[in-house]
Amino acid sequence: MFLDDFDYLLPPELVAQHPTEKREGSRLMVMDRSARSISVDRFPAIVDAFSPGDLLILNNTRVIPARLLGHKASGGKVEIFLVSRLEGPQECWSCLIRSSKTPREGTIVYLDGGLRAEVLPGGIAPNRLLRFDAGERSFADVLQEVGRMPLPPYIRREVDPQDRERYQTVFARREGAVAAPTAGLHFTEAILESLRQRGVQIADLTLHVGLGTFLPVRVENISEHRMHEEYYDIPQETVDAVRRARSAGRRVFALGTTTTRALEHAARDGELRSGEGFSDLFISPGFRFQVVDALITNFHLPKSTLLMLVSALAGREFVLEGYRRAIEERFRFFSYGDCMLIK
Repeated sequence: MFLDDFDYLLPPELVAQHPTEKREGSRLMVMDRSARSISVDRFPAIVDAFSPGDLLILNNTRVIPARLLGHKASGGKVEIFLVSRLEGPQECWSCLIRSSKTPREGTIVYLDGGLRAEVLPGGIAPNRLLRFDAGERSFADVLQEVGRMPLPPYIRREVDPQDRERYQTVFARREGAVAAPTAGLHFTEAILESLRQRGVQIADLTLHVGLGTFLPVRVENISEHRMHEEYYDIPQETVDAVRRARSAGRRVFALGTTTTRALEHAARDGELRSGEGFSDLFISPGFRFQVVDALITNFHLPKSTLLMLVSALAGREFVLEGYRRAIEERFRFFSYGDCMLIK
């Protein structure tokens, strides 16, 4: 299939610039694959889509405030975006750097909070390697104090205080993501409790969302696209929960495309296995799902790998029909936008 097969026209005013007043205040589109039907509701109605014994799997990753502002000794402004931490005792990170002139190896960048960063040799373009020094304080503490939440570029405003909470799921636990698993942003503790009261089982895993999930596809033939690796960790308890649901004939709901990729990567030989590793799995139409029966997700960018994943589960034409309906109904799109359930 080709990149243009996953294109659609979106009025720019439908790109959500702010979250809804309340987490659960978003709208919900339900796409029923067997009935080929599309319906529209409010998000709390998602509870009614579950049956007792169904399993919902969450991604418990926590977004770090990955944007840092500073300057070079010359006074030139520098913005640093943390991408991934390298193993080792020092705070060395693969980063993206934005400045009027790219800092050379050995350059010291002076950041907010007394933080310093030295540009090291190496790195895979466009990323550069930086070593951070927080002095007597811990890097993690300074980062939480002065780092900014990494809102995606289609949110065309400055980060404000509410983003610290709202660009984070209520079940975020393990720090390491540089983008939110946005389908989870709609859930509240009350909705999760309603699911438990209904007899729905809830399990979790970790996939630290990286830039690879959102980088544009630059090839016309999508089979030639290669995903960047992202760290994942699936506990044995989650594997056991999947097996119980399967044996009882119940469905497995994945909350988000990141959860889906972690599960399907870990089951790529036909059997879901616990453990940690790095996934570069690219899911596109023709993919055979081993674990996921239903998917809760947001509305995704045209020509994106996320739209291709959704199309792999529900069919490209059906998904694009749903997107046309969402545009007609004035749904809100992307990270802070409305939600879709494919069942």
